[in-house]
Amino acid sequence: MNFVVDLNVATDWTGFLAGAGFTAVHWSDEGAPNATDRELLQWTAERGYVLLTADLDEAAAVAAAGNSRPGVILAPPGALTPETLGGAVLAAIHRAKSALAAGAIVTIVAGDAPARIRPL
Repeated sequence: MNFVVDLNVATDWTGFLAGAGFTAVHWSDEGAPNATDRELLQWTAERGYVLLTADLDEAAAVAAAGNSRPGVILAPPGALTPETLGGAVLAAIHRAKSALAAGAIVTIVAGDAPARIRPL
């Protein structure tokens, strides 16, 4: 599974995800910093990537468009570091792998609660 890490998420996530056996790139290495949400989502969908973000607007744009891609992992912005949420993100990826590939939005919840999966 391939991931693009949004600008609002630390670059540490690319190494963390790569260490877990995934391909991960940070948007700062792939696209313009002033790209619109639509451009980011289009790039992500065209390449079959899943977006890791803390931006509710991007998840809402995917849901509103009714597109089946890209899949999105939405995490709480304040705690979005590999040290605090790495285990929860990996568990959510493994639990929702096929749903993410089909374009689901997976919400990571702070604490011990399981991730919420929202198929589109």
